[in-house]
Amino acid sequence: MPSFDLPLPQLATYNPSVVEPADFTTFWKSTLDDAASRDVLLDVRPEPTDLRLLDTWQVTFRGFGGDPVNAWYTRPAGVDTPLPAVVEYLGYGRGRGLPHERLTWPVAGYAHLLMDARGQGDQYGNGGDTPDPHPAAAGGPGPVTRGILDPTGYYYRRLITDAVRAVTAVRTLPGVDPARVVAAGNSQGGGLALAVAGLVDDLAALICTAPFGCHWRRAIEITDNEPYGDVARYLAVHRDAEPAVRRTLSYFDGVSFARTAVAPAHFGIGLRDTVCPPSTVFAAYNQYGAGNGRPDRPDREIHPYPFNGHEGGEAEQVRRQLRWLHELFP
Repeated sequence: MPSFDLPLPQLATYNPSVVEPADFTTFWKSTLDDAASRDVLLDVRPEPTDLRLLDTWQVTFRGFGGDPVNAWYTRPAGVDTPLPAVVEYLGYGRGRGLPHERLTWPVAGYAHLLMDARGQGDQYGNGGDTPDPHPAAAGGPGPVTRGILDPTGYYYRRLITDAVRAVTAVRTLPGVDPARVVAAGNSQGGGLALAVAGLVDDLAALICTAPFGCHWRRAIEITDNEPYGDVARYLAVHRDAEPAVRRTLSYFDGVSFARTAVAPAHFGIGLRDTVCPPSTVFAAYNQYGAGNGRPDRPDREIHPYPFNGHEGGEAEQVRRQLRWLHELFP
């Protein structure tokens, strides 16, 4: 796929006006206050694995509405000192799978919490086991269109709340330094990590590649690939729903979350990415921390890969992430 979005010099200065609802802040405060009114941990128990150099626990915590959310907690075996923790979020359609599937962070010496994505896990990987118990609101069948006509019933209100609660949960787990918690992810996971950076004011760092959910208005106009394409296909049938859909999505735009972030951030994007178009990612990156009310914006960097698509920089990007985080937490 040839490059289809803006050239890199324009991306570097791309700073669109993304209008957020007048009650954006109160919407999220009330949502998260409700979640925080409940104790976060439901269950923590050792998970037998064949990973001799790592210890793993099955963790269940309360997410949106007090719903149980499952996660794997893994850390280097035999290490007693509190470690920085990486909370990792998953891509669209993926579940947490098996404990040995995603080991980069614990092998690198970090505590690692891998959050399951409620109601997902059927598209690739080895599945998920966190149902979404809420009745289906009006909208399409896929996660990105569930409840899309009303922000209060929209699927991502629940998933983003789960993501914030995962940070609260990991801070209570044994062997975690609660002052050094990182949100990380790619694609949908990157979008969740970015939302967490905007909603958790004492997050230690953000690592995201090709974050989904940024600059929705442009995304659904320039790509047909899912998940954005699912929104366009929904509107192709429900033509009168566009105002309601755009209003809902305005409460979940990564650009709005980026504005209020305070944690240092590491971004990456393939410039031939037709799943999460580069301009949508740069829209968030260029406004990252610009509205956090502090005198200085947080340190941030972005790594574009001119000849890569949604896979981004793959192992090269991970190596950069590791080196960046090691410098942050020497």
